[in-house]
Amino acid sequence: MRITKSRPYRMSRRAEHVDGTRQRITAAAARLHTTIGPANTSIAAIAEEAGVTRLTVYRHFADLDVLFQACRAHWRAENPPPDARRCAETTGLEARARRSLTELYAWYREHAEELFQIYRDLTASPLSSQEATRGDIRRLAGLVLGDDASEAERGRHLRAAARHLIDYRTWRSLAIDQELTDSEAVEIGVTLLTNLRTSAHGGDR
Repeated sequence: MRITKSRPYRMSRRAEHVDGTRQRITAAAARLHTTIGPANTSIAAIAEEAGVTRLTVYRHFADLDVLFQACRAHWRAENPPPDARRCAETTGLEARARRSLTELYAWYREHAEELFQIYRDLTASPLSSQEATRGDIRRLAGLVLGDDASEAERGRHLRAAARHLIDYRTWRSLAIDQELTDSEAVEIGVTLLTNLRTSAHGGDR
């Protein structure tokens, strides 16, 4: 009876150990990705940061796609971005864009240097990671535009502008390189979107 009862216990302890090791590796990768950047982060560096061997890293993450997905999920769980769904409930493109960009740009500023490492090395990341970033931008732009996110040709410029404004690199160009305040950057974005919306709708008449 003692043997029968101890087996599930040992299996549970082993599962906890495996999960703990995987979590440690994921956290180590996230720290390195947001401090020195993915392009400068080797498997050996992750192993050293996590206190494990390279073989252990490979045992838990068979390829970079899986590692980057876990790293991305871990960092976003610890640093959750604004809830875009709440912003999408705001009525009117102007109000919705202002609220969305205000919250998003504040989050960008709070995590400016960590995100800089990620976006700087984006092209060195796995294709799945690049597509995930582009997918986030497309989804958020769609929520900001709402009914104005027409798939018709006349909405192409509006969709492109919304995706551009949501991109971290646009915020950094305006707020860091050009030294605008976040509020000034938001107003530029709102003005651009509302003017383009007016122009697009004007083309229907």
